[in-house]
Amino acid sequence: MTAVRTIAEDLWFPEGPVAMGDGSVIVVEIRAARLTRVWPDGGRETITEWGDPLGAGPNGAAVGPDGLMYICNNGGFWWHEVAAGMWIPQDPATGSIQPPNYTTGSIDRVDLDSGALTTLYTECDGVGLRGPNDIVFDSAGGFWFTDMGKSRPGVQDHGAVFYALPDGSSITRVRGNFNMANGIGLSPDESTLYVSETGGGRVWAIELAGPGLISESNEFRFIENHPGRCLVNSLGYFDSLAVQADGRPVVAALGDGICIVEPDGSGHRFVPFDDPMVTNIAFGGTDLTTAFVTFSGGGRLVAVDWDAPGLALAFGA
Repeated sequence: MTAVRTIAEDLWFPEGPVAMGDGSVIVVEIRAARLTRVWPDGGRETITEWGDPLGAGPNGAAVGPDGLMYICNNGGFWWHEVAAGMWIPQDPATGSIQPPNYTTGSIDRVDLDSGALTTLYTECDGVGLRGPNDIVFDSAGGFWFTDMGKSRPGVQDHGAVFYALPDGSSITRVRGNFNMANGIGLSPDESTLYVSETGGGRVWAIELAGPGLISESNEFRFIENHPGRCLVNSLGYFDSLAVQADGRPVVAALGDGICIVEPDGSGHRFVPFDDPMVTNIAFGGTDLTTAFVTFSGGGRLVAVDWDAPGLALAFGA
């Protein structure tokens, strides 16, 4: 298995790692509904809290052009301890994830100095956001994000992909439905958008015509009615993703580790980890060859020496 260095333990379902310029890593703790800064020595500090963890769930995170942190708030999950210290977002009686206190998903903004919270979006064209999950900014200053949806007894929402502006003035939905859309990232030249699906275990490449614009060159799938090429179709469950500097998407694969995907669809390989809940990966360090990975169920943030540098994000931290 891949050698890891544990940075912090006992986090409450960490995800959305963002490597900061001061050496810290900011993570969300979904089960605690808080945003936390973790220092290299394992010390931590709370940046902000949303309150009721059954009614809010900070998920993906990204620094915007204004230096503020933008958060996909999934609206909260059910929580179930499946073993000592191992938690999953699920109601054991029904298998659903939507908790009783749920009202809406949203895109939120956090001032990292004061902790002040602002809600930017709760709907698109009159339809409420269900479970925003992951986010990436482009160099023009807008952001793409996924909505995984919510499940209730016998019902699973369709997932979706959106593009929005950070001033709260514009949000649009990509045509079609995704099977629990989760991870999202951009190619180095920002001509391709990558989307991973949890329910389908697939990774899609969607060609772009510009900031927020889907290219007409895309194939539209008949059933899903969404654009793109399928790069990976697995039997597993994909979570969040990042992109290497060489353009390869790297996708957290629950139970399997990290899946490194060829962007032309010619193949993929797995980097195994000895943990069942590998959920997120982000790159940091001076040369972007340190991978920060969340082992969410057991509450760990770890670091790994990666054999290829990650792609620098549009807005550095």
